[in-house]
Amino acid sequence: MNLTKYRDHLIHLIDPVSRTFARLGLTPNQITLLSVFFGILSGALYGLGHAYPAALALLLSALLDFIDGGVARLNRKASRFGAAIDWVADKYVDGIVLIGIGFGGFVDMRLAAIAVFGSLMNTFIKPVVYAEIGFAKKEDGKIKDPLEGVGIFGRPETIIVIIAFSCLSSLTFFGYTPLAVAVAVVALGTNLSALQRVVYLYSNRSKY
Repeated sequence: MNLTKYRDHLIHLIDPVSRTFARLGLTPNQITLLSVFFGILSGALYGLGHAYPAALALLLSALLDFIDGGVARLNRKASRFGAAIDWVADKYVDGIVLIGIGFGGFVDMRLAAIAVFGSLMNTFIKPVVYAEIGFAKKEDGKIKDPLEGVGIFGRPETIIVIIAFSCLSSLTFFGYTPLAVAVAVVALGTNLSALQRVVYLYSNRSKY
């Protein structure tokens, strides 16, 4: 599954919310900062061992990250700077949340580190490809490229898995906490997805 390739279809579903934020006068970059704030709050709450409020903060962060693109499109304020900051903000939030889960004792920090590594590498491949191969076509401020639909696991899946298993944090799975299972799934899924993208590029190298 790769929900990112359905982004264009899903983003229109939140247009009413995006219009509300646009009417409030908030810029896309300000909404991105709000997303980062709730992401940091989520990581801190996980670090303190509070899984339920942490999951709620992460959900708000993810929704705001989705909304900032909608506001940029509605107000026609999409910019290269905003697109770049959005990428950086997403990775900071992902890393902070995963590390927070480790600090909170929900999972071994070594596994959290592998998940952070996978999350970064799965995304890092794309800007490297843009720079070296030259994908530059944009739609609604986002670069469109073949890698968008490659890989079974991306950021949406990471957020969904962490939030879903956070809601089960009072249970155990064969002695492991639900969040330990979630981080293991993220670690495996993101690293496998990164490898899938490398294989795709190698298999299609003659096209580029």
